[in-house]
Amino acid sequence: MLVDVTAQLDKTQQLLRQLLAAKTGTRSEQLSADQLQLFAQELGVEFPSASTDSEQEKDSDDPPAAGGTGDRQDSKRRGRQRLPSHLKRQRIEHDLTPEEKHCAACDQDLRHIGEEVSERYEYIPAQMLVIEDACQKYACACTVKTAAKPAQPIAKSTAGASLLAHVIVSKVADHLPVHRQAKILRRFGVEIPDQTMCGWMRQCAELLDPLYARLKQFVLSSKVVGTDDTPVKVLDRRLPQTRKGRIWPYVGDRDHPAVIYDYTPTRERAGPERFLRNYRGYLQADAYVAYDSFFTDPARGMVEVGCWAHARRHIYQARETERCMGAVLAYIAQLYAVEKRARRCGIEGEQLRLLRQEISLPVLEHLHAYLVRLRDELLPKSEAGQAVAYILKNWAALTRYVEDGDLSIDNNHTERSLRGIAVGRNNWVFLGSDQGGKTLAVLKSFVTSCELVKVDPFEWMRDVLSRIADHSIQQLEQLLPHRWAATRT
Repeated sequence: MLVDVTAQLDKTQQLLRQLLAAKTGTRSEQLSADQLQLFAQELGVEFPSASTDSEQEKDSDDPPAAGGTGDRQDSKRRGRQRLPSHLKRQRIEHDLTPEEKHCAACDQDLRHIGEEVSERYEYIPAQMLVIEDACQKYACACTVKTAAKPAQPIAKSTAGASLLAHVIVSKVADHLPVHRQAKILRRFGVEIPDQTMCGWMRQCAELLDPLYARLKQFVLSSKVVGTDDTPVKVLDRRLPQTRKGRIWPYVGDRDHPAVIYDYTPTRERAGPERFLRNYRGYLQADAYVAYDSFFTDPARGMVEVGCWAHARRHIYQARETERCMGAVLAYIAQLYAVEKRARRCGIEGEQLRLLRQEISLPVLEHLHAYLVRLRDELLPKSEAGQAVAYILKNWAALTRYVEDGDLSIDNNHTERSLRGIAVGRNNWVFLGSDQGGKTLAVLKSFVTSCELVKVDPFEWMRDVLSRIADHSIQQLEQLLPHRWAATRT
């Protein structure tokens, strides 16, 4: 009885620490170089100092990079930078008055010797424009002909492609709820109800649905697909409170730079199972039990790749209760040091696999032996015991990345694809229905894929919405963000 009470007290204290850390503490899991060096000395191993800068590449606010090396030289520059050269310049000359051009001391006229040029930003507010489509009519004794106007994204709607693109990008990319957009539009003297803008986004998602299917096909052609999920609140008129739906991202590999999102009303296995029905290849995810059936059937053709970021998180959370967790963190830091070295040197593919086999594999073997020893010393239900058990249970998936240079050590690039959803739900709070979840998944797929290939999502959305109605279905792939970007360079 006393043991049960003690265990419950430890669990309560652990939960309290996590809640306080989430509320007021830092979310970084990085340890100082001194801490890592201390843990390494206890293990009797040499820890390279160059690897202590960062064990994980999670400090970037960029969209998920599909296997890119991520050059960060530009982000390290300090001081005022030159204003972008692509912006329109308006030159304003400031000159002396005729009286000031004459020197009273020597009674001579000043001669021009040059100029000092400085630059500043100015902002030109957006404006609403009304387009009148005047279709001329002609007639003879037997017929009447009327000139045709270009097809609009939404038939008989008062919204053109640019306004639709603005509403979508403001909601999906900039996390601006429609009621705030309506307030902004009222400053232009335009009154557009919230329900109307929601209807526009739903109809645009339906218009883009065939292109969404092509994007899904493109992403699932990847050798490696990363996935995760995050909850979103969904309004249900039958319930007194909101319920939880799920957004699932599926991130393509280096050769398939795109992200596709799926929405499901629940977190049941049926959602990812339906979405990945025709996928064959590597699937990188956390150890969610819903994925287990994907990997146990050899005929399914799917291979599990683990995520060391998830494994490290469990160890990090248990470090305060068990000192030995610091040694595990030191081992994991050595694994990330190899990945950082590879990124800096531009090592990929087969060369990366050989590097991992040479350096990472021995570290993994020592780590495995150390974890097996810890498992016998720790209480199975303790936080540290569960963290060790998690790694050992998923050891095959966690070490699979050393077998192929195209695999990543963690799934952080997929987790970054969920940042926009996390920021968005703090602004628009909830989805109006399951249909709203599907609409968000479709539109978010294209916005994030545009950001991934450095394309302005507004320009892409405006162009595609204005053309897709008349675009050939056989050439629909040309409108995918990565193909569209290639035609603009």
